[in-house]
Amino acid sequence: MVTKKMTIKIPTGLEARPVAVLVQVASQFESSVHIECEDKKVNAKSIMGMMSLGLAAGEEVIVTTDGQDEEQAMEKIEAYLNSGK
Repeated sequence: MVTKKMTIKIPTGLEARPVAVLVQVASQFESSVHIECEDKKVNAKSIMGMMSLGLAAGEEVIVTTDGQDEEQAMEKIEAYLNSGK
């Protein structure tokens, strides 16, 4: 299991389109991927779950990956959240 604190650098935050891309990125991996903000923890492979977080640019989240490709999953999620796109 890998856990890392990250700041969302996508200017629009995680609204519909960036959430859809994030779910696609997370779904490429067999590992479970969860994103936690304050008291909510959701599956990053769930569009509805991710939308329920309503994350804005600059917010901090905790990303947890667990499974055989957890390191690669964490790298890709971090790259996407830091991409600014």
